[in-house]
Amino acid sequence: MKLRKLALAALFSFAPTAAFAIGAIAIDDQVGEDEPGYGFSSGYSDRAGAERRALQECRKAGNKNCKVKVWYEGCGAYAASYRYYGIGWGATPEIAERAALRNCKNKNCEIKVSECDE
Repeated sequence: MKLRKLALAALFSFAPTAAFAIGAIAIDDQVGEDEPGYGFSSGYSDRAGAERRALQECRKAGNKNCKVKVWYEGCGAYAASYRYYGIGWGATPEIAERAALRNCKNKNCEIKVSECDE
């Protein structure tokens, strides 16, 4: 019996794992005195649901010109300066953040939001 349990455990350890859930980041990046506002979502099974929730969260935070800037499976990030922004995604927060900073056209960009699905 013990051998059978070990065999089953070994079998399931090689089974494929579930895909990442989907998340999105919505941003209100209108140029003005305020920093860009944002909202994000994670854990959705479809892109439309993730984007819809990110927009709702962005608007709920008092932003009026929200747009989805990135959707992702895994991790997503948004970096911004006063006039520029960059988005990124990847398997880890570090990869997503590096991509967002690299895609921002200004050396003063900072990560404003970074989120991962687990």
